[in-house]
Amino acid sequence: MRYSNFYKDALLNDIIPFWEKNSLDKVDGGYFSCLDNQGKVYDTDKFMWLQARQAWIFSMLYGEVEQNSTWLNIAKSGIDFIVKNGMDGEGNFYFSTTRSGSALVQPYNIFTDCFAAMALCQYGKVSGDEESLILAEKTYQNIRKRSSSPKGIYEKNTGGRQLKSFALPMILANLVLELEGILKKEEVNEVLENIVHDIMYGFLDKETGLIFESVRPDGTHDDSFEGRLINPGHGLEAMWFVIDIAARNNDKKLIEKAVNTIIHILEYAWDNKYGGIYYFMDVRGKPPLQLEHDQKLWWVHLEALIALAKAYECTKDKSVFDWFQKVHNYAWTHFSDQENGEWFGYLNREGKIHLNLKGGKWKGCFHTPRAMYQCWKSFEGVGL
Repeated sequence: MRYSNFYKDALLNDIIPFWEKNSLDKVDGGYFSCLDNQGKVYDTDKFMWLQARQAWIFSMLYGEVEQNSTWLNIAKSGIDFIVKNGMDGEGNFYFSTTRSGSALVQPYNIFTDCFAAMALCQYGKVSGDEESLILAEKTYQNIRKRSSSPKGIYEKNTGGRQLKSFALPMILANLVLELEGILKKEEVNEVLENIVHDIMYGFLDKETGLIFESVRPDGTHDDSFEGRLINPGHGLEAMWFVIDIAARNNDKKLIEKAVNTIIHILEYAWDNKYGGIYYFMDVRGKPPLQLEHDQKLWWVHLEALIALAKAYECTKDKSVFDWFQKVHNYAWTHFSDQENGEWFGYLNREGKIHLNLKGGKWKGCFHTPRAMYQCWKSFEGVGL
């Protein structure tokens, strides 16, 4: 199999056509994300981070694959909806709105702002829309101001247990790379250096080789649900961000460390009985808090595919390629819908479809097309 052709074909002839056909709201603008297995809309609420993610995808495709005016118009529809309906008076992004844009859920989730900044920047670059670039930079600065308390007044924790979360530094690693063209070079370099250090020497545990989802401020581990939590998908996603940063700086030692971490995570999180990667795990083998911990999720496997493709592109290591084939074979035989297109998102531990949908509150037009594109380009780079 020529993997570059396989993933290119999947992106352009399966995944993107599914969203083009089914997700566009031609009345109120933006996108429907709640799509059943056949692509029919089953709920019209709009989740701002999914609006931003889809706008980013179509902007990226226009800039990196083909200057297709249809793709640019699709991206513009999402950007226009976000700018018109997405923000409160302080520039924070609501989590969700009605179909027409009336706010439903307050801006408690800073990740919505991160994806909005990514979308605005990408769209601004490819369209030449200066206002989008200005708003992207303003949004980024607002994120930095909020980063010490991401949920602000919506935070439920009392502070009685001091833990820092892996999620924000992980997403900032990617966000800063996305915004590199509109931020000062010195700021980009400083932020990336600090984030990589935080990830690889704070959240990456030397003993186990695993990324912890939460650690104490000094980097030690707390014996609690949160302190024992391993989220394999987050760790794998972060490692391909780190590989991108390392490649940018020609840091071969950092690439090697990231690749080793990818393998450690997969060896730990692979379900040897049924196949696939666990969603959540307790590092001490205790019962996880998350009831869905043993489900198999689309995005986890897609992030693994990207991480392994990039790792192989950098190392040409056969053991890395063997892992890629293993994850590839599981993912395409379990998640891909050969009849109606796109991927199912949620399987039970045994690999059977758990939710018969293609999109919802958490799954939209993002992880699947991004992975198709990244795998295509990584294998194209090595002639496979």
